[in-house]
Amino acid sequence: MRELELLAPARNADIGIAAIDCGADAVYIGGPAFGARKDAGNSLEEIARLCSHARKYGARVFITANTTLRAGEEAILRPMLEEACSAGIDAVIMRDPRILQWGLGVPMHASTQCAIRDADAARRYEDMGCSRIILERELSLEQIRKICEAVSCEVEAFVHGALCVCYSGECRLSEFIDGRSADRGECIQACRSRYDLTDASGRILLKDKAILSLKDLDLHERLGDLIQAGVSSFKIEGRLKPESYVRNLCLYYNGLLDCIVAKDTQQLQRASFGKTDSGSFRPDPLKTFNRGYTQLFLDGKRQRGWSSMDAPKHLGEPVGTVESIKRGPVSTRIKLKLIGGIVLHNGDGLGFISPKGGVDGFRADVCEGSSVLCRDAGTVREGMQVFRNIDSSFEKALEGANIRREIAVRLSVEVSRRGKLEIVARSEDGREVRSTFHSDVDTAENRERQEALMRGQLSKRALHYKFELEEIQPAGCPLPLLSAATLNSMRRLVAEDLDSLPCHKRAMLTRMPGVSPSCPAPTGNLPLMRSKYCIRFELGLCPVHQKAARDNSDLFLLNNGRKFTAHFDCAHCEMTIS
Repeated sequence: MRELELLAPARNADIGIAAIDCGADAVYIGGPAFGARKDAGNSLEEIARLCSHARKYGARVFITANTTLRAGEEAILRPMLEEACSAGIDAVIMRDPRILQWGLGVPMHASTQCAIRDADAARRYEDMGCSRIILERELSLEQIRKICEAVSCEVEAFVHGALCVCYSGECRLSEFIDGRSADRGECIQACRSRYDLTDASGRILLKDKAILSLKDLDLHERLGDLIQAGVSSFKIEGRLKPESYVRNLCLYYNGLLDCIVAKDTQQLQRASFGKTDSGSFRPDPLKTFNRGYTQLFLDGKRQRGWSSMDAPKHLGEPVGTVESIKRGPVSTRIKLKLIGGIVLHNGDGLGFISPKGGVDGFRADVCEGSSVLCRDAGTVREGMQVFRNIDSSFEKALEGANIRREIAVRLSVEVSRRGKLEIVARSEDGREVRSTFHSDVDTAENRERQEALMRGQLSKRALHYKFELEEIQPAGCPLPLLSAATLNSMRRLVAEDLDSLPCHKRAMLTRMPGVSPSCPAPTGNLPLMRSKYCIRFELGLCPVHQKAARDNSDLFLLNNGRKFTAHFDCAHCEMTIS
């Protein structure tokens, strides 16, 4: 039986708890230090609180230790990870192979920062003792399949979220510009900055564009392909994202994975227990932060449109174009030609590409059909396309959604002639408890009515359990005359008895430390970044794939007095920045 894991980001324990409630099988979270998102650190007490909640559903918590280590830091990191293991974490996402030799007693996952993009690298980390490898995001489905076939450890792949323009773990641009290293969790996101692009003669090809900014990854349509290729963990990026982002995406991907499992219950199952019910709320990835979406290189083909150079921030969904603007001393009225089906709401955030480039916007204070009243409309002009980057109605619905995750429990009731009633509860994760009640009451004169009352009151929710009464034994026996209040009390007591036993966790793959770490640091004159993304291809100037005039000369990126060289390695179909 193959397990499928939805892995969600957690900036803090509260967001991690929300992710689990919304269907995540596991969450990854930073500890006090050494995570690749320095601004997303958490105390070990908070991590213990998250682990306690995860145990209710057999979900898992992974701690990130995926930065490079400096001299003397092993003495700080090792006791921190030992304390994290005591707090209940289930695995360590690591980068420095020396961690593998510490015998922490939990599985070790090789971070995407380890730059695993071929079978040889995957086997190397497996041989060192990693029970899971986390793949680069620039791989094709065929490359992923070959890696999965080459190893027996678990394989994790990103399916949604922001994309680094370079190969993970191989970006030195932030450190070069500002002294803050991405390898230390301090990336300044220089790839989202705006540049001028020139050729060797100084001719400007692009002016003030976020040339290195990529759209966000969205592989929700390709989960089946990834499963067939051998991937078992499906990761959402976003340890700096807010709770609404995580809740929306977890609900969305949880529903997709549940549908996939339902079609093949003989071969597939989720990695944790419990079903999430979001009531009438329907998640939508288009409503949450994104720079536009791409499947990147999954089909093994380059396509133009990987870049979000015009809007490196969240632009949102298109809603229409500006027909007229009437500016007043206090407020501005904007009339829009709306796209069919679009309804605006008070409080919506509307954005547009400003005349100077970049995303500008305004808040719709009052919406009257296709007319919007706002205090400050910024630089919006007639004829501009308008986007909605905050849907106030959706956000309110998400915030108010009654989201519940429940463990299914089957009940059977055994009735004795002496008035003893025993409820046997069997949870979907394999726990079983027998709760005995002595009922010194009269016998119900109408057995059918009493049985219906018992089924109705016992087949409800208590704590995080969803009970279903399946049988009453022996069949046709007289039943004690019990009130609804008494039966409700019994149900709550059974839930407490179940809760006294830990939810079973599906076993994780664990490997003993293997061969000694053998990942030497790269040497030589290294570029600031290496990327599968190619500026020439994005502009339609590729001499190999687009049959453009053969010109493989360097291009140059200029920003704030700095000049960077874009070199094109057509033999390997890669671009470097130096």
